[in-house]
Amino acid sequence: MGARDIAEWLLLGALWGASFLFMRVASPEFGPVALIAMRVSVAAAFLIAPILVRHELPLMLRYWKQLVILGALNSAVPFTLFAYATLSMTAGDAAVLNATAPLFGGLIGYVWFREVLSYQKVAGLVIGFGGVVILVWGKLSGVASLTPLLAGLSAAIMYGLAAHYSKRALKNVPPLVVSTGSLLAASLILMPLAFLNWPATMPSNKSWLCVIALGLGCTAIAYLLYFRLLRNVGTSKAMTVAYLIPVFGILWGYLLLHESVTLATWIGGLTVIAGTTLVNLPQQATTSPHTA
Repeated sequence: MGARDIAEWLLLGALWGASFLFMRVASPEFGPVALIAMRVSVAAAFLIAPILVRHELPLMLRYWKQLVILGALNSAVPFTLFAYATLSMTAGDAAVLNATAPLFGGLIGYVWFREVLSYQKVAGLVIGFGGVVILVWGKLSGVASLTPLLAGLSAAIMYGLAAHYSKRALKNVPPLVVSTGSLLAASLILMPLAFLNWPATMPSNKSWLCVIALGLGCTAIAYLLYFRLLRNVGTSKAMTVAYLIPVFGILWGYLLLHESVTLATWIGGLTVIAGTTLVNLPQQATTSPHTA
């Protein structure tokens, strides 16, 4: 990768890692559903302009059914699950759970789509899930602490499933059309629920700024950066941004929210990254990275 590609790669990891920080701050005031409805709506509104300029709206409408399914699998539901998880989980721990998405992608490919798992991938899956066990070991004290963990892992599973669905149902559709259409579909799915669950007290200006940062920075601009990297450096190199997400998630949580970073968080996070690396080495079949 050239210097500009590396800079964009680092910026993308920082943006996606920061999404957990912004959800951690804004979820208590907005509630998970309303927060994510605003996030995907802001992002879709930002991305619709280039779709109109490039005259790709008819193409987006042609694939509306597939985009609705992808919008639910890849944005509406997993974003909301992670927003719920951050109500009681640190931004760093949530970011580590997000990094398991490629692991679940590999497992889903084997179980559901009969994709071949090499010994290397099997080792990566075992190591990666071992990292999750290290992360949560000692933190579970009952159902209340188990629920956010299950929410985060469920979101990661949906990301893995969405990667396979997108690869099969929208293989020849331009990435910008897929991202814009799926985010627009996610906003339409969530808006009625957000209306029913809108907070009784108007959220603070800080939380509104987090919504804007989530929608513009962590979703719309991040998508554009990712698609640019896909074009310039290829899938294998672009997807390594997944390894940066937990690092930046932990870093932002520590610097800006003063979250404690335990030894289990670091060891678990590094173990998850090691497992993900094994599953997604360039010479092996891979799935695309995903983020909250």
